[in-house]
Amino acid sequence: MADNGVNYADPKNYVNRELSWLEFNYRVLSEARDKSLPLFERLKFLSITASNLDEFFMVRVASLRDMVHAKYTKPDIAGLRPTEQLEKIAVKTHELVNLQYSTYNRSLLPALKTQGLRIIGTHEELKREQGEFVDQYFAENVYPVLTPMAFDSSRPFPLVRNKSLNIAALLQKKKDSNGELDFAMVQVPSVLPRFVELPVTAKADGNETRNVILLEQIIERNMQRLFLNYDVLAAHPFRIMRNADLTIDEEEAEDLLEEIEKQLKKRQWGEVIRLEVEEKIDKRLLKILRKELDVSQEDIFEISGPLDLTVLMKLYGGLNGFDNLKSPGYVPQPVPAFMNEDDIFTNIQKGDILLHHPYQTFDPVVRFVRTAAKDPDVLAIKQTLYRVSGNSPIIAALAEAADNGKQVSVLVELKARFDEENNINWAKKLEKAGCHVIYGLVGLKTHSKITLVVRREEDGIRRYVHLGTGNYNDSTAKLYTDCGLMTCNPLIGEDATAVFNMLSGYSEPAVWNKLAVAPIWLRKQFLRLIRREIAHAKTGSEARIVAKMNSLCDKEIIAALYEASCAGVKIQLIIRGICCLKAGIPGLSENISVRSIVGNFLEHSRIFYFENGGTPQIFMGSADWMPRNLDKRVEIVFPVEDESLKEAVYHILEVELEDNVKAHILMPDGTYEKQDKRGKVLVNSQKQFCQEAVHQAKEARKDHDPVSTRVFIPVEHQS
Repeated sequence: MADNGVNYADPKNYVNRELSWLEFNYRVLSEARDKSLPLFERLKFLSITASNLDEFFMVRVASLRDMVHAKYTKPDIAGLRPTEQLEKIAVKTHELVNLQYSTYNRSLLPALKTQGLRIIGTHEELKREQGEFVDQYFAENVYPVLTPMAFDSSRPFPLVRNKSLNIAALLQKKKDSNGELDFAMVQVPSVLPRFVELPVTAKADGNETRNVILLEQIIERNMQRLFLNYDVLAAHPFRIMRNADLTIDEEEAEDLLEEIEKQLKKRQWGEVIRLEVEEKIDKRLLKILRKELDVSQEDIFEISGPLDLTVLMKLYGGLNGFDNLKSPGYVPQPVPAFMNEDDIFTNIQKGDILLHHPYQTFDPVVRFVRTAAKDPDVLAIKQTLYRVSGNSPIIAALAEAADNGKQVSVLVELKARFDEENNINWAKKLEKAGCHVIYGLVGLKTHSKITLVVRREEDGIRRYVHLGTGNYNDSTAKLYTDCGLMTCNPLIGEDATAVFNMLSGYSEPAVWNKLAVAPIWLRKQFLRLIRREIAHAKTGSEARIVAKMNSLCDKEIIAALYEASCAGVKIQLIIRGICCLKAGIPGLSENISVRSIVGNFLEHSRIFYFENGGTPQIFMGSADWMPRNLDKRVEIVFPVEDESLKEAVYHILEVELEDNVKAHILMPDGTYEKQDKRGKVLVNSQKQFCQEAVHQAKEARKDHDPVSTRVFIPVEHQS
């Protein structure tokens, strides 16, 4: 109980994390419903909501199901037991899916048609010549790939793979109208394009309409050809979602790599937790599916449109033309500090360098590792990898470094969800190249983003370090907003060595210089910084916290923020996704505001600003304010100490706090609303950062002054 009589721990002061996540997906869906956006961008956002929902079911809903099966009844942060959470999630997700398909059917399809693109809903809509084309396409391209599967007394119900799209059929033997009905199904091949474009038809006014049809409709139209001795009484697509949350007993696993490989194979056959079917599915078919897949009524989603809207991303990227219906692509700009002719190590020696992706290119990070791999003076390279791209240049550079005789140590996190298989493959490749590979730590995920290069120079050994808020993934670095710091600060170099010694040899140093590391003392560090602001506020000094992250759901941190708000600390939070804190509640959080920015890039950076009585401190890192980040992962948060870099990082926060185009504001009732923009200068933070990066690179080409080009300077701060 606080001095003001408020019980900060009261569950009513918190929001359930799963329901908060669903609110986030509603914010993404609002972009698909925004008529001011280019039409294909709206398709993309609708696809993202479907992809998000798939992962939510496979992991979060699955985890709650496991709790129920285990008779786990402990309430969550908001006082809800697992069964209560599942009940509320079921209601909310059905509402969300209904809104997804309302957006698709009532808004996007008609708008696409006016732009000359028609998505044919069912094969019954095909004209004669279109039907002939489709039938020929089926015979030549689809039929040879299909494998129809029957279900009867001699054949068990087919195994249905997770997320696969299938067509269920109800059959009856020809000339036996009174005979028994049989069930069969066929999987829609994922190896074939889901969208098939039909020959162009010209309108009377000379304009052309392009028509596409979904592969499942082509198969459904030709189902009779798969079951020649039967009449097809009904045929409808269906799709299932399975529990994909891996259960690994790391303490008992003799070989973590082998155990994860084994668990990955089970992922395809986990418990069915969601069944999607066509809205008008034959009730007899649905009864069979429900029984054989063991699905409860609340887990059945009857869909008024194509199943699996993630396919819209393939339409976005795979259909030629319609560029006028997409946002212009953005090309990440060069980093000014690396635009001179000096080598990368010389540039870092001149002073710490800030990177801001995707506005600035990720290339310096790749070049950092590549150069180190070739440089004869480099003795060792050490790096943590959580998620990397499919054809990673960083992996290739590390392998080359080992081949060149350098000491290469890489921690590959095998437990990075849905990247496990990819990371296993990279780990094996690195081992074959001669790298020392560490397969994560028992009970912890290594989520930190750090690279250490040890180099022999004239004045002795020097350590170069890259620290980041995002993954070493050159592909997602074009889509996710992240920050990075490149430095050869000796104190950070010492800490970086300590981090890798801890990861590889269980050697924890007695003292850390600059880095705050979870799970050792990062939680204590954040709580100390928040309480310091409380102390400043109580003495009348300047007290303010600005924090940007992906998610906030740690009860102890939230309680400390509530206490700070009640003490008069101004708190501004920029949280993209989950937020279990309630904002703007009198007597609890009236000094706290929360905003979520959803735009073309996925907001991913973590930045923490503490006013500290007029002597601000700024930190960046890999950790959100979540229990898993503070207690169950290896995370690194690092200070930004160079004054010009601090100004640049603060500018990032400043612009995002001014965003009134893509920002959604958390209301006291738990909903999010966009700001009223009438009469205001429009600020789209992502668009502004793009413009600033272009301007900064342009100015740097004119003048390679080493001081002015080290940082990401705001346009308005340029002379």
